[in-house]
Amino acid sequence: MEITWPGIGITVAAELDQRNPSLAQALWDGLPYQSLQGHALVAGYHLYHVAPVYSLLHTPAEYKVDRRTVPDGTLFCSRLQHLGIKYGELTEPMQATPIGKVADADLDALAQAGREVWRSVYETKQPVIAEVRRAGEQGGHILPRLPVGDPELNRLAIEVHAETERIWLDPPQELIDLHQGRIPSGAGSYETVLTTLLFVNGETRPLGYSCYGGLVRAALDGMPMPWLRQMTRQLAHTPAEFLGYCGLDRLWDFTQRLLSGLERLDDHEDFVAIMAHMALYCNCLGGWNLHLFPWEAGAHLRRTVAAT
Repeated sequence: MEITWPGIGITVAAELDQRNPSLAQALWDGLPYQSLQGHALVAGYHLYHVAPVYSLLHTPAEYKVDRRTVPDGTLFCSRLQHLGIKYGELTEPMQATPIGKVADADLDALAQAGREVWRSVYETKQPVIAEVRRAGEQGGHILPRLPVGDPELNRLAIEVHAETERIWLDPPQELIDLHQGRIPSGAGSYETVLTTLLFVNGETRPLGYSCYGGLVRAALDGMPMPWLRQMTRQLAHTPAEFLGYCGLDRLWDFTQRLLSGLERLDDHEDFVAIMAHMALYCNCLGGWNLHLFPWEAGAHLRRTVAAT
């Protein structure tokens, strides 16, 4: 396949392999797509973006590696709905699930893309869009939608899908307003904004990664519906209410409608569908929040290495 970043004029070739064939197939079946390109902020020289592939939330992995130990150019898929690409040294000892590798001839171009994306995320805030496509085929983008049996919850799924599609390649106005200090609720003690941004980032990412992604996996593992409904109430309400207070009104509205309709969810397939929509929406919000966050505010803080 090919991974291209048209805005910076870089394209690399990559080949999927059989280390995790189910994950590789899930990604292949989801091609082509476009997504906001992100960069690791803690782990090192690593690119990742959200892939609009619902099955990545739960597809099992057959083979895992410490991602620090594999060659540059290794591709990973994860249950965070990420396609990740290592392009240099990584420091985080994370078990990861490889699915392929960028061609050796394109590793220099990949490293250049990594540097450009880091500058985009850390300094310029000009979004870099990635396109992933089958080699020799047209690119493009389609965001799939999963149906829900209950009419009212299906309407919610349609609206969540439409909003996710609307903000997939363009930053949501709610986050733009928040990052520019337009916060109607007055959140931010002593009129601070950075503190609110920090807490919004800290709540949005686990809401998508752990809450909704975890509920999808729990449902597919066979957790009984009464327990799933109770876990949804316990996990989703408080962070979504807080994020609504901070300015993410649409997320809070979607969450309230979801919670009010839980008792009508008696089917595991319907539960998975609506939770998968919420996961992708939250993961999209999280990606934009990471991009917009003013990381350069901490440019004066640098890691020190103790003398040996």
